[in-house]
Amino acid sequence: MPVGDAENTKTTENAENAENAGSAESSEGVASPDGTGEARAGGGGDRPSFVRRLLRSRTARAVTAAGLAGALLGAGAVAWRTDTLPLLGSAPCWDSLGDSSVSGLFGDRRIEVDEQSLRNGRQGDGLSYGQCRVTSFKDDRALRQVTVNVHQLDGLRGTDSRRWPQEFLAAGMVSLGEGLPGMVSASRGWLALPQGCTGRGDFSGPTVVEIGMGRAGLDFSSDLATEDRDALTDALVDAANGVIRSFGCSGSYPSPRTLPSVDTWQDTDAAALCGTKGFALPAAYRKELPRTRIGAGDDGPARICEVGGDYREPVVRMTTVVDPALAEIFSWDSLRSGASVKGTTGYGRTTGGRAVYRASCQTGPVVFVVEQLRQTGKGGFTLTDDLLPGYVAAEAERIGCGPQKLTLPSA
Repeated sequence: MPVGDAENTKTTENAENAENAGSAESSEGVASPDGTGEARAGGGGDRPSFVRRLLRSRTARAVTAAGLAGALLGAGAVAWRTDTLPLLGSAPCWDSLGDSSVSGLFGDRRIEVDEQSLRNGRQGDGLSYGQCRVTSFKDDRALRQVTVNVHQLDGLRGTDSRRWPQEFLAAGMVSLGEGLPGMVSASRGWLALPQGCTGRGDFSGPTVVEIGMGRAGLDFSSDLATEDRDALTDALVDAANGVIRSFGCSGSYPSPRTLPSVDTWQDTDAAALCGTKGFALPAAYRKELPRTRIGAGDDGPARICEVGGDYREPVVRMTTVVDPALAEIFSWDSLRSGASVKGTTGYGRTTGGRAVYRASCQTGPVVFVVEQLRQTGKGGFTLTDDLLPGYVAAEAERIGCGPQKLTLPSA
């Protein structure tokens, strides 16, 4: 998801050298990614009226030029500009992004939209539905780019088990809250569409709407992070509701809650690593892993813990995925990738630098992932196997899925 944000780069370059251009509740209804219901009726996006969009020339959209439009339409895309009056008043990204979402992200600057039609990509891998890219300009200089992608997560082939979690299951993210099955940070966000609307096959994850801006995982000023995260969240919910309408489904997601503060790095509690009782960091690693950051909290689809050194760079990431549909994206890794790991009510695989264990719990499948992202001072990748048994045992107890006792290949 290649996206950039020159605006925040300029704002924070002296303090953080931040934002380099980079990779882009009625009570019934909203289905979790593994549910079968429709989206919640009521709530939803800030979709402007047709007349209102026409009258606001600064935010009206139009095809830029006949030649460009013809070329883009042939590729399933449409280009727009904000400073021209359209014949039709569609909002960006499948008529989904309301005025407040657009202004929250781009202010009153001119924007251009490259929009691919929503469709089920039966050709190729059959998993991608469409993409929309919105770029803002000052004069002729691009300032900020936001990408919205509609995508069914894959578990059968393992194509979404590594890169997607790095961007969208990170410790800098928070849960969107009850009724909104997704997560968001200042640079990335995702929201699962109701299964009753999109369907889901074996070994497939949920169909998600993803949004990205700037480089994933970049830490910068907390004020800027909060502002950007709120803007991304509003746009994400708008986009998801627009996709639900486009797919011919009823209902909509509600406006999000007030999100908790951004998680920061803290001193590592070696006796209760990642805030998990009974999970101790081995003594051999305590000196070089003094900092910890825990993301998404205990109420979301996944809980993520990163542990690292003094430079806010994670050395190891540990993830507990409690949402049954989301857990499916690790199906390939738990069955076929590496040496076999046996457990009390589950199974898994380890490759030395990465281990995935899938447990059968009362709520459905839960997946535990331990990944070593960088070498330790000893120059090897030994953390994964050293941490996995203790992590799974302690986390399983925390979520009510214990006991879990693992046997590693070398045991």
